[in-house]
Formats: sequence, C-alpha cells, structure tokens
Amino acid sequence: MNKSKILNKILSGLFLTILCSCVPSYDYSHIRVTRVIDGDTVRLENGETLRYIGIDTPEIKIKQNNRFIYNPQPFSLEAKRLNEKLVKNKIVRIEFDIEKTDKYKRLLGYCFIENTLVNAKLVEEGVAVTYTIPPNIKYVDIFIKSQKNARQNLKGMWGVYETITADKAINHTNQIRTVKGKIVSGRRTKNGILLTLETSRESPFKVMIFNNSLKYFYQKNIDPVNYYREKVIEVSGRIRRYKQTAQIIVSSPEEISIRNVE
Repeated sequence: MNKSKILNKILSGLFLTILCSCVPSYDYSHIRVTRVIDGDTVRLENGETLRYIGIDTPEIKIKQNNRFIYNPQPFSLEAKRLNEKLVKNKIVRIEFDIEKTDKYKRLLGYCFIENTLVNAKLVEEGVAVTYTIPPNIKYVDIFIKSQKNARQNLKGMWGVYETITADKAINHTNQIRTVKGKIVSGRRTKNGILLTLETSRESPFKVMIFNNSLKYFYQKNIDPVNYYREKVIEVSGRIRRYKQTAQIIVSSPEEISIRNVE
C-alpha cells in the first residue's frame, strides 16, 4: 500500500471520529417537551418528535387527497389539551420498547411525568384507546385495565358514545368507536386473520389480526378463526376503511370482549 493511500485512510478515520463526536447524545430520561402536536404526539427539546405507543387518540387533521386538512374529530382537542396539561414545557422521562422509531422517523416511546405514565393517563381519562402494535407491548396490560376503568366510569368518549352495530361502522370511518356484532366467519389471509361480523352486504365490517399479533392469541390457546365464530363481540378502536370494508385492527385477545346475546 503506497503512502498516499495510508494517508487517506488516516484522514478518513480522523474525519469520522470528529464527525461522531459532534453528534449530540440525549438523555431521554430527563428531556423537555417543547410542543404538544396532538393527543399522542409531542415535540422534544432536541427537535425530535415522540409518538406515544400503545394508545391512539382521535385525529385533529384528516388526510384527504394526499394532504392533511384541519378537521378535528370528537375528543381530539380534549386529548390534546390534557396532553398539554400533563407535559408541555415539562421535563419527562421516555422509555423505549423493542422498536425505537417508526417509518416516519418519529421516536416511539412511553412518556412519564414523575411516576405518571402519560400514555395510560390519556386512556384512563377516556380521550384515548388502547392500540398496541407488536412487538411494542410492554405496558399493554396497564392500557387495557385503564380502558376498562374508563368505560366503567363513563370517562370522556365512553360517557358520550353509544356502542354502534357493525352495520353502521362504515359511517364512522377514521373515528374511534366501539363496535358490536356477531362473528359469522373467520379466515386466514397472507397478512393474518380476518373475522367477519354479521352485517348487510352493503356495509361489511371486519376485525383484523395481523400475523405478528397471532402469537398472543395462541399463547392463551385461542385460535381466532374458530374461537370467536358465532359469538357476539365488542371491539374498540379507530375504524379504518380498506377498499369497501370497515375494520378495526386488534393485537391481543384482551381487545375483543365477548358479550351475551341480548
């Protein structure tokens, strides 16, 4: 190897060392929230965006024709105000799960203010619902318990919204609601399992369980295709529209409540 190549290697290594030393390292156990974007998203003092994981709050802006427009969904502003009250301009502690960022390069984490888990507090007050995406399930039991308590105490949206039938779900796309109906079939797809609720042909409604969530059902000896068939169930979450079908995504058996036929 000639001297010029050796010199280039030395200079390259020195440059990388200097570059790495200039990259700031942040202490996420003691960092300030500078802005609250909505009920489940905040901006940190280092310029990064943090998305609370394990929960979902109603949207303030809705995507239409590839752009977002201001169209606050019910309880979206209440969720933002509570989030502001809890964390705005305050020092928080962030815990991470298995995945640290999402496809939008946002941090994914659990936000603590002293000993309060903010993610769970929003669910407890009825302005957020449980929305776990494996493998980030560290506090799923806390979120499910918080949601159960919020429903029992008619907090927030639970004191206003009535449970809707599967037939009506298609009319509430992008809203967070509780849907009730009878499972008439279940089938496997390449992405997971689809449970179909009894509705008219014009307004089908399905519960989607993705492949990466199925193990949480199998761990409790639940085969969703057969276990839920002919049972009346309730599911809560954001109603999404896929083609001509309304659906709610669930990630654990605790998110599906079996109800008696009334």
